[in-house]
Amino acid sequence: MKFNSTRPALVLSFNLAAALVALGLASGARAADVVIHAGSLLDGISATPRHQVSIYIHDDRITGIEDGFTTRAGAEVVDLSTATVLPGFIDCHVHIAAKLPSRMNATEDWLTHSALDRAFDGAVFTRAMLQQGFTSARDVGGGDDTVAVRNAINDGKIAGPRLWVSLEPLGPTAGHGDPRNGLDPGLEHAGWTNGIVDTPEAARIRVREHRRRGADLIKLMPSGGIASTGDDPRQQLMTDDEMRIAVETAHSLGMKVAAHIYPAGAIEAAVRAGVDSVEHGSFATAQTYELMKAHGTYLVPTLTVFEVFYVAARDHPELLTPGTAPKELANDLLPKQNFPNAVKSGVKIAYGTDIGEGDHAMEFGLMIAGGMTPADAVLAATRNAADLIGASDRIGSVQPGRYADLVATAGDPLRDPTQFEHVSFVMKGGVVYRRDGKPTVAN
Repeated sequence: MKFNSTRPALVLSFNLAAALVALGLASGARAADVVIHAGSLLDGISATPRHQVSIYIHDDRITGIEDGFTTRAGAEVVDLSTATVLPGFIDCHVHIAAKLPSRMNATEDWLTHSALDRAFDGAVFTRAMLQQGFTSARDVGGGDDTVAVRNAINDGKIAGPRLWVSLEPLGPTAGHGDPRNGLDPGLEHAGWTNGIVDTPEAARIRVREHRRRGADLIKLMPSGGIASTGDDPRQQLMTDDEMRIAVETAHSLGMKVAAHIYPAGAIEAAVRAGVDSVEHGSFATAQTYELMKAHGTYLVPTLTVFEVFYVAARDHPELLTPGTAPKELANDLLPKQNFPNAVKSGVKIAYGTDIGEGDHAMEFGLMIAGGMTPADAVLAATRNAADLIGASDRIGSVQPGRYADLVATAGDPLRDPTQFEHVSFVMKGGVVYRRDGKPTVAN
């Protein structure tokens, strides 16, 4: 039995584009000159807030910052004089079309939905993400639908964060990224081998193919995972040479590499291979963190996904991928227990949730509960995240030349971290998408 479509790819691409356009234009109106009066400013550069400042914006960029509440002739004034203003938040690990595990059967949903369905889901979930204050994100494991949503956002067809996307995660047969795990061996789909890598040369070819198809970065699956059938999260499944060649090829093309890894030995092998970030890193040791620090490798801990899936495994195990609920219950509490060690080690940490639908601000509270200060949590979701993506010259801080990506909270999130979950104002590229706690007409 084959699930291959007989329709030409051109027709599918046309239908996908038409579907996204049908969601409505979302660019909104932009005033040419705007000045924001900020009661407090956390600029994404320093952990120390500034008070009573004016942020000048022309079109989509920040042009200046002045002390005091000032203005210029012809500029629209946005009064946030009693609020705290921050750079737009950045989530470095999302899957824009991923649904919450507690509301659907994972296997049934996957086998009964197409790339068009996932594109619609991605458009809906990215719009919600933007409303939560996330003006940029990195999708680490999608497909052609993910590229289409990124392009639609960039073209102003739909509202959403700026996206940097990878395609199908690269990993071995029977590994965490093999879509055929646990299924009837007779089932086939043309896209199910797009991420399979079983030799170093296959890794080189896959990276180049993903670049050709529109990927901004590469995602590797060096170890087993938890939410997948049959593989072991404590085993390294990619060879050192496969990782090395994948990273070497990606870097030669100007692409960064994110690596899903749990066990310490596999993390250390991937760090030596040159990956830019370790996603999850749940079973890392003090030695692992020291090696990551020596290589400048980021940790993206994704505490949110473990919280969400633990609850689903406890309350609705029948909804998860076959055989994975026991893995969730055995492993999902460990990242939270290990995170304080990562904080104390001084390893570089960037913000990431590993969700699509849902509360992307949840990670703030989990990181702070794990020993990170609120100020450092802000930097993880702004300065550090922008650095990991490779876009510090455009996003992640409030300073001249950067995109006018700004959020505001009514209170002080350094004193009351629950403020992160209730942003009252969102601006992306000079366009206001949320004001006074409500979506604007631009959405």
